[in-house]
Amino acid sequence: MDAGSLSSSGTLKTRSRYPLQEQFIQRKSSKENLDRFIPNRSAMDFDFAHYMLTDGNKGKENPVASSPSRDAYRKQLAESLNMNRTRILAFKNKPPAPVDLIPHELSTHIQDNNRSVKPRRFIPQTSERTLDAPDLVDDYYLNLLDWGSGNVLAIALGSTVYLWDATSGSTSELITVEDEDGPVTSVSWAPDGRHIAVGLNNSEVQLWDTTSNRQLRTLRGGHRQRVGSLAWNNHILTTGGMDGRIINNDVRIRSHIVETYSGHEQEVCSLKWSASGSQLASGGNDNLLYIWDRATASSNSTTQWLHRLEDHTSAVKALAWCPFQGNLLATGGGSGDRCIKFWNTHTGACLNSIDTGSQVCSLLWNKNERELLSSHGFTQNQLTLWKYPSMVKMAELTGHTSRVLFMAQSPDGCTVASAAADETLRFWNVFGAPESAAKAAPKARAEPFSNVNRIR
Repeated sequence: MDAGSLSSSGTLKTRSRYPLQEQFIQRKSSKENLDRFIPNRSAMDFDFAHYMLTDGNKGKENPVASSPSRDAYRKQLAESLNMNRTRILAFKNKPPAPVDLIPHELSTHIQDNNRSVKPRRFIPQTSERTLDAPDLVDDYYLNLLDWGSGNVLAIALGSTVYLWDATSGSTSELITVEDEDGPVTSVSWAPDGRHIAVGLNNSEVQLWDTTSNRQLRTLRGGHRQRVGSLAWNNHILTTGGMDGRIINNDVRIRSHIVETYSGHEQEVCSLKWSASGSQLASGGNDNLLYIWDRATASSNSTTQWLHRLEDHTSAVKALAWCPFQGNLLATGGGSGDRCIKFWNTHTGACLNSIDTGSQVCSLLWNKNERELLSSHGFTQNQLTLWKYPSMVKMAELTGHTSRVLFMAQSPDGCTVASAAADETLRFWNVFGAPESAAKAAPKARAEPFSNVNRIR
């Protein structure tokens, strides 16, 4: 098990910060930390310099009797010993020009080939923006952060859901639930980027229209305990609860429960549909990973799982479907497991397993490159970028001072938001800005709420 607590910090102290306000960190002046120039001593003639500072100047300060023959002898001796220099600490002559060992025609061909090699992407090691997130519930099993296709980020802080518009930087409050119903235990944007599902501690799920700040309906009767995980598949909203149940809800109809999945014996802490919508992955506090096939789902009886995978030795919270290979799933285990595993969901085979050394809280694939980002707990509380499939570390991003519980990705796939138990929300330009990411965000789709206009 991975420790989690329902109590938010707001119940123990008065709110001293406003939510989603940017933190400004004082940076050092550019004039600080200046280095000094250190010349290359091997390029200096210290013997000649010492002579010129001592014996070489004695004739000028204390002239002695001289003769034409003596002056001619000294002049000839100085020329022979290269002592007619005016600078004392002088550098030696420039090195000779390099020898061209490669014919000009061949070197031109090599340079042309090098131009075609993709340069290595610069990965900033610090967050580009930090926002306050007071009262963020420090609970490993919840899902309190999501970034919608409309470029609006939703975050649950205690019993309130806030919306942060990434385009304008404005913040608005969507909903605050009563104390007996809260706190909020999960949030998830619908594919249209306009509607959002909010899971509650009282086992209910509310559906909201964010453009009008209007509640559309409440889903009741499916769960007996809190709803900590949500996942959309077009008009189907899949919910997972502490009771171990997984339910498919058709939000278009009054009797919304259309399928149920039974397998987990403890809390369902993560749900993810594949991009095709044909397979559902679920992770639980019972250390189990299930793969469910949508084609075999039945409304008359409990749906049987396709694969029951027992390789993890702690809660399975982090789930991420690969964007370039439809049957590839990455999963991460809790503090007793610390592993990232890769699965072929058609066969159920484990393709690879990497021990990260710390609790894996969240996983995100880069939509434009073959890379995977993981967020972690004790001891470093870092974000780690991995190259797939070699799983070589490309970067480690630090800044959070407590475990990084949640991550969400911007619609263009370039920016990642991370929320941690240190009550901060940080934004990282970790996936870069490739040419393909310059496309505009997809237009909002009418479904799944095109025919819903009132609370039922």
